[in-house]
Amino acid sequence: MDQIAVWFASTLGQYISEEAVVFVISMIPILELRGGLLVAKMIGVPLLTAIPLCIVGNIIPIPFILLFIRQIFKWLKKVPFFEKLITKLENRAMGKSDSIKRYEFWGLALFVGIPLPGTGAWTGSLIAALLDVDFKKAIVAELVGIAMATVIMSVVSYGLLGLLF
Repeated sequence: MDQIAVWFASTLGQYISEEAVVFVISMIPILELRGGLLVAKMIGVPLLTAIPLCIVGNIIPIPFILLFIRQIFKWLKKVPFFEKLITKLENRAMGKSDSIKRYEFWGLALFVGIPLPGTGAWTGSLIAALLDVDFKKAIVAELVGIAMATVIMSVVSYGLLGLLF
């Protein structure tokens, strides 16, 4: 993830401000808030500036995923080129859904909040949409998860890495 984040930062950084780079990276699947905070530290964006940029950037895609992803997937499955890809993506997301099925709100919050590969708001939103989790419950759970991820990644990026660099 670090290499992808650095590539985005160096590429985007040629065209937009450092703050905009952090914001955009926080909206990108896989990188999300975690990548945004790491890049913010690497390019010298202060923590108190980086946190709101990363949170808002990470939140923006959530309602769209929750509301529209099932219809988009249904439509894309009609195109032979995308059918296998969408099925694979759905199966991969549902393979990670056990804790969300079992504990719904807290399962989703922890899934989004604990910064492990393959977790985060994008995948959490996808799973919540595929499991038909109530929209309001999913939004609140993901906001709780984003808050958790923000605390964890702030400590990792600015605390632990700040001691090393």
